Amino acid sequence: MTTVRLNPPDNVVSFDTDALVVGVHSGPDGLRAAPGAEGLDQALGGKLAETLNAMGVKGKPGETAKVPTFGALAAPLLVVVGLGDAPEGDYDIEALRRAAGVATRSLAGTARAALALPSASAEQAGALALGGLLGAYSFTAYRTGEQPAPLAELTVLSDAEGAEAAVERASTVAASVSLVRDLVNTPPSGLWPARFAEIAEQTAAEVGLSVEVLDETALKEGGYGGIVAVGQGSANPPRLVRLAYSHPEAAKTVAFVGKGITFDSGGLSIKPTSGMDWMKSDMGGAGAVFGALVAIARLGLKVNAVGYLCLAENMPSGTAQRPSDVFTSFAGKTVEVLDTDAEGRLVLIDGIARAGQDNPDLIVDVATLTGAQIVALGWRTAGVMANDDALREEVVAIAGEQGEAAWGMPLPEELRKGLDSPVADIANLHPERFGGMLTAGLFLKEFVPDGVKWAHIDTAGPAFNKGEPHGYTPKGGTGAMTRTLIGIAERYTAG
Repeated sequence: MTTVRLNPPDNVVSFDTDALVVGVHSGPDGLRAAPGAEGLDQALGGKLAETLNAMGVKGKPGETAKVPTFGALAAPLLVVVGLGDAPEGDYDIEALRRAAGVATRSLAGTARAALALPSASAEQAGALALGGLLGAYSFTAYRTGEQPAPLAELTVLSDAEGAEAAVERASTVAASVSLVRDLVNTPPSGLWPARFAEIAEQTAAEVGLSVEVLDETALKEGGYGGIVAVGQGSANPPRLVRLAYSHPEAAKTVAFVGKGITFDSGGLSIKPTSGMDWMKSDMGGAGAVFGALVAIARLGLKVNAVGYLCLAENMPSGTAQRPSDVFTSFAGKTVEVLDTDAEGRLVLIDGIARAGQDNPDLIVDVATLTGAQIVALGWRTAGVMANDDALREEVVAIAGEQGEAAWGMPLPEELRKGLDSPVADIANLHPERFGGMLTAGLFLKEFVPDGVKWAHIDTAGPAFNKGEPHGYTPKGGTGAMTRTLIGIAERYTAG
C-alpha cells in the first residue's frame, strides 16, 4: 500500500520527489495553469505552455502528459493532468479525486510522487489523497516475472487547515477499498466461503472487531435455509460471518448485509460462459461490508456497526438445489426457488432477518444482484431502493458525496403479485423479465423486520470494471460502495 503524507506547498520548484503532478485548465484562450502550478512555467524558461501545445494537450478531464524537467525542477518528471474548464467557484471534489487518480495510475514504477493540485481546503486535500491512493492500486498476486514497482510514497502539497486529518481519513478509506478490490480480484480457487471467513477473522483481530462465524452445521441448526440452499451444491460449504464494532458514545446502530457468492455458476440454472467468467466478483457486496467495518473500526467512529457476510458458492451438482425446491428462511417464511441463478437474494434474506435481532436504526444491504441493474443504469451507477423514501434519497446523496454514482429506484407494489407462489409463501423470481431489479428489491423487502428502515443497493455493474481503467478506477474489482457504507456510518455517528 502506498504511504501518503502531507507537506506545505512552499516551493514546488524545489520539492524533492520523482514526479510532480500539476493541473491545467482548458479554455478558449489556451491552457491555464491550475492552483499549485504557479511558477513552474517561469522555472522551465517559459516553455511549458509551448511544449504542452506541441504535444496536443487540451486540458480535458482525464488527459495526462509527462514532461521531463531537465534539472529545472527538483523533480525530474512533471506530470500534467487536465482539469477541464476552470470552475467559477470551488473545485468539484470528485473531479479532483479523478485527476489525482489518473495521474498516479500513469506512474507505475515511480517510487515517489507529489500532488501539486488545487488543495485550498481540507476536503480538497483529502480528495487528492484518496484519488491518488486509489489510482496507484494494482493487483499482481498471480503474475510471474518482474512487475513495475508500485508507487511507494505519495505527498499531498497543502497547508489547508484540517488537511492532516482529511489525509489520514483518506489513507484509511483507501486501504479498505484496496482490501475489497483484492478480494474481488482473487480467483475463486483462492477465495471460497471458508477462506473468506478466515480472512475476516484475521483482519477483525487486527482492528478490534468482534467476529462470529457460522459453518454449514451451525447454519442448518440455526435455520438459515437460504444460505444453506444456495451452498449445498458446492464442495466448499457456506458460511455466515458476523462482524461487530461498538463505541461507548454511540447513539445509533447501523447494520450492513453483503451478498458473498464467491463464485456464481448459476447453479442448475447455469449461466452461459460469457456471463460466468467474471463471477468471481459476485462477492463484491460482502467485500464492501467487510471493508466498511474495517474502516469504521480504524476510524473509531462513534457509532455501533454490525456487518453480515453471507458467503456461499453457487455450483451445480447432485446435491444442488433444484428449480421448484422450497426452503424455509431464517425469517420463517417459505421460498419456492424458480431459478437457482437468482441466488443472491436467497442468502441476503437470511442476513437481513438476522440483522433485525441487533435492533438497528437501519439495515443496508449491498449486492451484485441483478443483470437488470446494468440494463437500467449501466456499468457505473448503482440502483438504490428502500422501504423509506427519505432513507433512499439519503443513501443516494451520501453515495454522491463519496464519489460513487447511485440512482434512486422505486418498489412498485403492482409488481409484487408476480412473486406469488402456488406452493410457498413467496417465489424467488418474477416470471416476467421486465423490472427485474425492482422485483428483486420487492422480494428482499418481504424479509425486512417490521418497523426497521432498510435500503438495498444493487451494484452488479459498478463492482467490477470490465472495460478500460478510468480516473482512479482500475480494470477488475473496484471496491464499489465501500465508501458509501463508511459515509452512512459517519452520518449516523454521535455528535
